[in-house]
Amino acid sequence: MHLTSEHKSISTEPVFGAHITRILAVFVLSLGILLNTACSAVMSSVTANLADGLSAAILNNDDLEVVRDGAPAYLILLDGLVQQSPDNVSLLGAAASLNSAYAAAFVEDDARIQAFSEKSFAYARRAACVEIKAACNPRQQAFDEFEIWVARINLKQVPIAYSLATSWAGWIQANTDDWNAIAELSRVKTLMSRINTLDESYDYGGPQMYLGVFETILPPGLGGRPEIGRKYFERAIELSGGTHMLSKVIFAQQYARLVFDQQLHDNLLNEVLSGDPAVEGITLLNKVAQLQARKLLDSSPEYF
Repeated sequence: MHLTSEHKSISTEPVFGAHITRILAVFVLSLGILLNTACSAVMSSVTANLADGLSAAILNNDDLEVVRDGAPAYLILLDGLVQQSPDNVSLLGAAASLNSAYAAAFVEDDARIQAFSEKSFAYARRAACVEIKAACNPRQQAFDEFEIWVARINLKQVPIAYSLATSWAGWIQANTDDWNAIAELSRVKTLMSRINTLDESYDYGGPQMYLGVFETILPPGLGGRPEIGRKYFERAIELSGGTHMLSKVIFAQQYARLVFDQQLHDNLLNEVLSGDPAVEGITLLNKVAQLQARKLLDSSPEYF
């Protein structure tokens, strides 16, 4: 059947219009999905940047009273942000480190210290699970399975692994009356040793400092290795150029007191008290270290 041009025009318009409508519908739907995804990504990035900025402001603050009074509100804010973005590694890492730092600096009640350490450790485990899938169950998995994924940690994963290791160590320290918690120390030591192999200078020599602590927790008669611990402490101080004052304080407390070396003990603490605490990223911790150094030095005559 032959169609005139008029018939052709009338016949094809509805088909052409429906086709355009479908294209526009798909386009609008796709655009909506892209915009929602973009907005989500932007908001997640903004939130992470906010957390990083506020964390830096706290850790670089040298006024302990301001931080002590103001930090709890920020910790609550972090809890809320994590609820909105439960898989945001930056938020989880900030929450883990700040809860741990606040407890170490300002909390004296044992029950509250345990609560903060549990919270910090939980956040760190969640962050590790997002970043390193095999790390989702680090406490209960068979030790050989634990060793396998720890051995595969790469340099890019050091920050998240370090957060897990330090919060884990803090949790064990807060639960020293629980032998099941102490039994997990071998896992933390294995994890920190891997981090140390990848980047011993991370966090101003932090891996070396923690390894020193692990070797001096017990006296030699119970398995401690204080002289190996001393080498770790000395290396940590060397890596930070002496700017990470906590390394010197812990060196004095863990090693010098363990082997009854008062001269080393007092020299380390006097160096801390005479130093400048203002160091990017650890100013708050250095101020806390100076307070701890004063207490240890004042008790030195009685201890030795």
